[in-house]
Amino acid sequence: MRGPSDLVYGAYERQLARSLPTENLPRHVGVMLDGNRRWAKARGTDTASGHKAGADNIAPFLGWCEEMGIEVVTLWLLSTDNLNRPTEELEPLVGIIEGVVCELAGREQWKINPVGALAMLPEHTQEVLREASEQTADVDGLIVNIAVGYGGRQEIAEAVRSLLRAHAADGTSIEQLAEILDVEHIAEHLYTKGQPDPDLVIRTSGEQRLGGFLLWQSAYSEFYFCEAYWPDFRRVDFLRALRDYATRDRRMGK
Repeated sequence: MRGPSDLVYGAYERQLARSLPTENLPRHVGVMLDGNRRWAKARGTDTASGHKAGADNIAPFLGWCEEMGIEVVTLWLLSTDNLNRPTEELEPLVGIIEGVVCELAGREQWKINPVGALAMLPEHTQEVLREASEQTADVDGLIVNIAVGYGGRQEIAEAVRSLLRAHAADGTSIEQLAEILDVEHIAEHLYTKGQPDPDLVIRTSGEQRLGGFLLWQSAYSEFYFCEAYWPDFRRVDFLRALRDYATRDRRMGK
């Protein structure tokens, strides 16, 4: 049975949602899903339980984004640095990621787009990500970038390599490329090519740093840092982030 505090909380959440200016909400939201391990430690459970609790919060979050008309969401689930974690932690985490990706794809509600240095991942994980992308390729809905084996510096390096290969194939010399190269040339080879850059980047768990997330794309992003660990991140926390974003004067470097 819901108590009086639940009713008050629900009313506040509904009022907050109604008060948001729909014309001033982000198109693309990036999220650093941080705090799973600390959430588990605070509860005296194992790390895998924390990662599983975090995975269970992803589908609800995407639902909230869909409700608010967000077009693109990028979820950072595993960094290139994370790949150096001890095997006894990394293997369960990768398995949990595979499970949540399969679950999201199985809904056929959102377009799954894996981003990252996928070749660095276990072969089975690569296959799971490919199948999820293929299964949802024709879905006309929210685009969900699943950042796995992702690092911002790695992405920029790969973009430059891809750019050089493409121009070499066209017969362009290094000297000619140096004369014409600009930021748009590199942007065309990023993992998120063709998508709007993130307007809002959210990091949970109280940490206030990028850690390499969407380094190129976030040049003009707004940042919101939330104290809650990711498994505890609620719809009202998301609405507060959107409210904060909507009040900011975005100058886009001007």
